[in-house]
Amino acid sequence: MNKLCRFATVAAVVVAASTFATQASANPFAWLGLGYTPTDNGNQVRADLQRRTVEYPTNEAPGTIIVDTGNTYLYYVLGGGKAIRYGIGVGREGFTWSGVKTVERKAEWPDWTPPPEMIARSPYLPRFMAGGVTNPLGARAMYLSGSFYRIHGTNAPGSIGSRATAGCIRMANEDVIDLYDRVKVGTKVVVMPAAERRAAAAWFNPFQ
Repeated sequence: MNKLCRFATVAAVVVAASTFATQASANPFAWLGLGYTPTDNGNQVRADLQRRTVEYPTNEAPGTIIVDTGNTYLYYVLGGGKAIRYGIGVGREGFTWSGVKTVERKAEWPDWTPPPEMIARSPYLPRFMAGGVTNPLGARAMYLSGSFYRIHGTNAPGSIGSRATAGCIRMANEDVIDLYDRVKVGTKVVVMPAAERRAAAAWFNPFQ
């Protein structure tokens, strides 16, 4: 290979690496294959999915987490017929689930180790990713008992309201931090079936 060809090859590699780095920085989830495509409003959660306190009659005890999969909402029960409602991202078709779990452990800026089932579906995924701003688990994670599922953050708030995860419950970072600070290990988590769509709770008083 002559010097001109070697120079052209090196230049092409540098350009490709630069392009990849730029794309990864703009959307670290795309190359991970996590089903999120950025939008023009990718830095914000949709208005109807923003955190607020709502009327929410329930027989569940205060402190319980209720995941309304069908409406992409998570409720933190306050008692007195009220709850804090958060917008969430949920499992894509074939990956939704329902049941009762507890919060088994909590982590700040968690590392990510994709489970074997996910690696089998997507062999290109990293085997380990340290916690940080490019980690798809975001700022906080709450691990659900007896499963690989987590309630976790995301650095792509525009993905809230989507149905694109492998079964985890995705929240905007500022919301998952708020929930994390309220939740204790052992907290009950009720995940409703996707088909069981409860009417959206009425607005009461935001951010209380």
